[in-house]
Amino acid sequence: MNYYQTDSYTPQSLDAKVSAVMKSVYFKMFLGLLVTAAVAWFVAATANSDRSFLVYMAQHSWVYWGLAIVEIGLVLWISAGLRKISSGMATGLFFLFAIVNGLTLSIIFVVYQIAAIFKTFLITAGVFGAMSIYGYFTTKDLTRIGSFLYMALFGLIILAVVNMFWANSTMEWIVSGLGVLIFIGLTAWDTQQIKQMAYADPSMANGRLATLGALSLYLDFINLFLYLLRFFGGNRD
Repeated sequence: MNYYQTDSYTPQSLDAKVSAVMKSVYFKMFLGLLVTAAVAWFVAATANSDRSFLVYMAQHSWVYWGLAIVEIGLVLWISAGLRKISSGMATGLFFLFAIVNGLTLSIIFVVYQIAAIFKTFLITAGVFGAMSIYGYFTTKDLTRIGSFLYMALFGLIILAVVNMFWANSTMEWIVSGLGVLIFIGLTAWDTQQIKQMAYADPSMANGRLATLGALSLYLDFINLFLYLLRFFGGNRD
């Protein structure tokens, strides 16, 4: 039995199908980033209010960690339930994740100047765009690179956790530099993986796959942005 039902597609129609999926991926990712930025900015803009969520989150660390756990849960839910949940539910969960992430990221508008955030965003967009284009058009199989990068990401998480207690500034810069390199590579790898999934199983190449792809690239972009912000953020308020 052919699990990947590609026989009913001509090469031209399959290429068109994959192209449509990739456009949907980038569009959803862009909307997700827009939602996150809007939520983060709104929360930061109301920081002087008596009922400021940002102040409340700063005073109650359990709120921040609770939101972080919710984010992890949403990522796992979308990823694990790709074939089980509907396209509409997958999209709704993705935008819910974008909202929650906006709440947690609102702190950067307090820590960094808006000009520095905007400059870093443009740099991130340029780097991300270049690597995503490379991942889409390269004929080189990036599977081994992707496996190595995910192992490196696991090591990076361990280093970051250790440095939370050690609080060594040199280690912080090392972690940031490694984070930039890892997510630059993951951007290319994830792009290639999304393209290959769309080619391999056109029957799944609809809103669900587009949502999963948007989530993967969204996470790459956000993490790359945050690591680059430590280099280009300039003077902190």
